[in-house]
Amino acid sequence: MDLATLVGMLGAIGFVVMAMILGSNGAPGMFADTVSVLIVFGGSIFVVISKFTLGQFFGSGKAAAKAFMFKIEAPEELIEKAVQLADSARKGGFLALEEADIPNAFMQKGVNMLVDGHDADVVRATLLKDISLTEKRHENAIAIFKSLGDVAPAMGMIGTLIGLVAMLSNMDDPKAIGPAMAVALLTTLYGAFIANIIAIPLADKLAIRNQQEKTNNQLILDAILGIQDGQNPKVIEGILRNYLAQGKREPAAAE
Repeated sequence: MDLATLVGMLGAIGFVVMAMILGSNGAPGMFADTVSVLIVFGGSIFVVISKFTLGQFFGSGKAAAKAFMFKIEAPEELIEKAVQLADSARKGGFLALEEADIPNAFMQKGVNMLVDGHDADVVRATLLKDISLTEKRHENAIAIFKSLGDVAPAMGMIGTLIGLVAMLSNMDDPKAIGPAMAVALLTTLYGAFIANIIAIPLADKLAIRNQQEKTNNQLILDAILGIQDGQNPKVIEGILRNYLAQGKREPAAAE
């Protein structure tokens, strides 16, 4: 579980709710309005749906889980595993990799292609295609949440205009001014809440996840091609350590 996402989002929501409670003298119900909810929440969702396919929209929910529940191997772990596989292949050939324990599915796919005897061009093209398609799926989910972050404040503004029109149309009825003004202000609040506390943070975190996974997969691609080329395990390790931060390269290379 990603504590940063969970703690950050819950903390932001908690402080906003606390401000509502304190600002309303313990009666936060004044911040709930059915009309505002329909305009902002319902309107935003359906506008976003209209911009994407249903498959992309509903798939974004699964992708959003990666912002909270996401386990990815550290590059150091992948390098260590790649060196082990390279050593095994150097000693026993590609068939020696058939029974290797490989937790990473993308690395397992590459190793299976080596065992099956595919040539380097096929391996490279297949794995690059896999990387590209995976990145595209992630980018679709990121685009959906960014779109929600753009649409929600706009729907809030539409709600504000609706509330102002209703208020100005009933200036002769003081009792109608309050509810209309509430719609005008609460729609803006809801739009800002959805955009800045939920949608945009999720889009940014998914972008980070996408980059991490892409970098790891590129590392694995280089490892698989190095193993297929019969390179020395130490040479492969040196090449792969270029994926690490500068400060982590030299000590490990000297081991």
